[in-house]
Amino acid sequence: MTAMRPDGTKHPGEYLKEMMAEMGWLQRDLAFVLGCHEASLNTILSGKRGISPDMAKALAVAFSRPAEFFAELQQAYDLAHAQAPKPSVSLRAKMQNSYPVREMIKRGWIEDGDASTLEGQLIRFFGVSHADEIPYLAHAAKKSHYEAREIPPAQLAWLFRVRQIAKSISVPRYSEHALREALRRLRLLLSTPEEARHVPRILMECGIRFIIVERLPHAKIDGVCFWLDRNVPVIGMSFRYDRIDNFWFVLRHEIEHLLQGHGLEEEVIDSELEGEHAGTGISVSEEERIANAAAGDFCVPHDKLESFMKRKYPLYYEKDVLAFARILNTHPGIVVGQMQHRLDRYNYLKKYVVKIRQWVLPGAMVDGWGQTVPISL
Repeated sequence: MTAMRPDGTKHPGEYLKEMMAEMGWLQRDLAFVLGCHEASLNTILSGKRGISPDMAKALAVAFSRPAEFFAELQQAYDLAHAQAPKPSVSLRAKMQNSYPVREMIKRGWIEDGDASTLEGQLIRFFGVSHADEIPYLAHAAKKSHYEAREIPPAQLAWLFRVRQIAKSISVPRYSEHALREALRRLRLLLSTPEEARHVPRILMECGIRFIIVERLPHAKIDGVCFWLDRNVPVIGMSFRYDRIDNFWFVLRHEIEHLLQGHGLEEEVIDSELEGEHAGTGISVSEEERIANAAAGDFCVPHDKLESFMKRKYPLYYEKDVLAFARILNTHPGIVVGQMQHRLDRYNYLKKYVVKIRQWVLPGAMVDGWGQTVPISL
């Protein structure tokens, strides 16, 4: 009778003994057939050594069986005796499958540690009391508020980072009147990229917590507007595109959300704010149409752009665009950006669509691009 292991799995050598018995072979007979030393065969039969791929092929010929049969015997034995994975593997896989945890660690949002430590940090990061309340990680059948809105996990993590930072800073009391007055000052900054350096200060003076957080990989988020309470508005931006036209459009878009009182009940998250999403068509929600119209008109007054494009149709020469930008006292890249959108030609005069992030970040509250806002969880 063949001996069994405590877990019920036999070593491949014991199967070989059974097969030898059926053939009427002794150990020395099989060694002769295989052309190997009896001692080396004995280590397999006694369970001290496994069946190598070469041996599996040799046994296949000797016993007229597929080589895979012997290889699978060895694989089944090895798996049965392999060390069980730590329970933390399952938890880490679940977390990483939902959120870009490694990237969050890299960015300094949470600290690396064992699975339970990471889970505890995510609980605090999302401001919940239990792991089952973390969006996209919950076991409950009922979806969270954020899941019901179908906010992708990477965007949600970005949003909560903006929220964390906003709670950690203070600015003067918000004044809607001051913000409306500031729009005139902001409009005067559109002439050169360098002037954008004044934006963080101007918004702070109006009582707005303006946060710039680098987006997480694969998160196509541009900006967000929300309120910590009815008197504490927050604007978050990601600089998904480092373009002068995109910066001013997204910024003015979020400002309009605040002026309209959007985001008081739930965050207004703007992702892929381009193409149709940046327009005023029927496919866009009413509050987004309002914000898009205000942003477009701020960058290039609608009536003036309409008049210019009608007069120059169908040929929009570079010299004419530059002259039009000078008349508006606006950087050509901002005009070009609006024209690219209208023409659906995103290569049109793209050399004028310059980068602007380098001018904005130094004076802003920034998390990303090698910088981390120190917040303790």
